[in-house]
Amino acid sequence: MTNFQQCRKALTGSACLKKAQVVEDIRAVAAVALQHAAALVAELLPEGTRKGSEWHARNPTRADRHAGSFSVSLVDGRWHDFACGDGGGDLVSLAAYLWAMSQADAACDLARRLRLRLNTLEGRQSTGDSRDDGQRRRLAAAKLEAEQRTAREADQKHNKQQAAADFARRLWQASAAANPSHGYLAAKRLHAHDLREHRGELLVPLFNAAGVLVNLQRIGADGGKRFLFGGQVLGTFHLLGQIEPGRRLFVCEGWATGATLYDHYESADAVACAMNAGNLRPVAQALRAKYGGLIELVIAGDDDRLSNGNPGRTAADAAALDAGAMVVFPEWPAGAPLELSDFNDLHCWDAGHDR
Repeated sequence: MTNFQQCRKALTGSACLKKAQVVEDIRAVAAVALQHAAALVAELLPEGTRKGSEWHARNPTRADRHAGSFSVSLVDGRWHDFACGDGGGDLVSLAAYLWAMSQADAACDLARRLRLRLNTLEGRQSTGDSRDDGQRRRLAAAKLEAEQRTAREADQKHNKQQAAADFARRLWQASAAANPSHGYLAAKRLHAHDLREHRGELLVPLFNAAGVLVNLQRIGADGGKRFLFGGQVLGTFHLLGQIEPGRRLFVCEGWATGATLYDHYESADAVACAMNAGNLRPVAQALRAKYGGLIELVIAGDDDRLSNGNPGRTAADAAALDAGAMVVFPEWPAGAPLELSDFNDLHCWDAGHDR
């Protein structure tokens, strides 16, 4: 090995070590930030409100008009925007997202606010003084607390999801086929398919990629929707039709959109309803991972033309890109109102208008 090669190898190794230390510093900032999550998240998202162990706010990065879809866990720092699918695993990634900067830069800013001195992160050499020893103890304690808290949260989440899945199976078995004249079905001009009904609410079964029933969406006659408390939503879907190799599988948001595609679009051999825009990507990724290239995957997105940033179209494009799928949107005829956003809206409008 030449001297040049030896130097390059040494420099590369040094760069890798420095990069690893920066990653460790970012994790350290995230651990300490979690200890101050309530105050820190309120500072990052001042227009939000606390609901239990979560902070709910509007998403300032897409000029969101209403709070509700954007939430941050004050327990483990995870955050998610169910309207467009953006999300992250800690408060450093949240700050980076909100401030439109790298995680390293966001961690530097948060470290200053938290009175942390992280030499590698800020491009300094370690001083080795007594302050570093005290800080190391502080960081070690924060890391241990974060790990224990995350483990407890994971156990609690798992238990809630398991309880919801058990209840979903019992409720599904105890319920009868949906009334074809249910108010929601009438308003959407759709057949009931395999839905069931319980005390006036339609029951939409949600399955994971393994085909296990884990949750139910309950739909009232007025269109109000809710999932079972604590039930798994991310990565789950309702399936219309059968997934078969060589055939086309659509992934869309709501059940009404999926039923419209399945009933009225010949190319929709089967449809997976992800229930919201933020779940399009996880569902598409799960189906692609399970079936690979055996299926032709198509994301049928909503076109939220009146919402800033068009979250439906944004989420559909992102899901299609990540899963290697095609993407389609409703084709609006002349005169169609701007408040129409999905394939069922188009279906219902078409039914009431001669073109």
